[in-house]
Amino acid sequence: MIIMNAAARTSCQTIEKALGKSSAFRKIDDGLYVVKQGSSMVMISVLPWNPNRAVVRCVAQLVKGVMMEVPLAMQLLEMNAMLRFGAFAYVPAGDVIIFSHTLLGGATMDEEELTATVRDVAIIADEYDDRIAARYGGQTMQDLLEESVVEHLRTAHGRDYLKP
Repeated sequence: MIIMNAAARTSCQTIEKALGKSSAFRKIDDGLYVVKQGSSMVMISVLPWNPNRAVVRCVAQLVKGVMMEVPLAMQLLEMNAMLRFGAFAYVPAGDVIIFSHTLLGGATMDEEELTATVRDVAIIADEYDDRIAARYGGQTMQDLLEESVVEHLRTAHGRDYLKP
């Protein structure tokens, strides 16, 4: 469990005020939220940085199970050079491509900047997830969610409802 400082608590209050009325917004835990937009999900995490500061990280998973090869790495680096904010990254655990942007939290965090950041992270994720999966393989977040629902239906109450 992360111990929240005053800046982190203020950040959480700002997030909940700015996004709380949206049906796409969910609070998962203290300092952890998710916003679903289109085929993407943006995870918002609030982390204490030092005793007086916090950071707010907005991350969208684009593709899971993709093999990192030179052409993909080069394409991600080239796209990072063109973006106005945020960055594509590779997470070896799960072979995941993400897009993320970090804001300074606390009393100076602006609701409008937060909302714009979440929206833009979702738009970029929604735009590039299918492209990356089509060209380099792997599953998009939408694919994983659909697969999870089918598996849940298949095994609900210990019975395979999808078998004839």
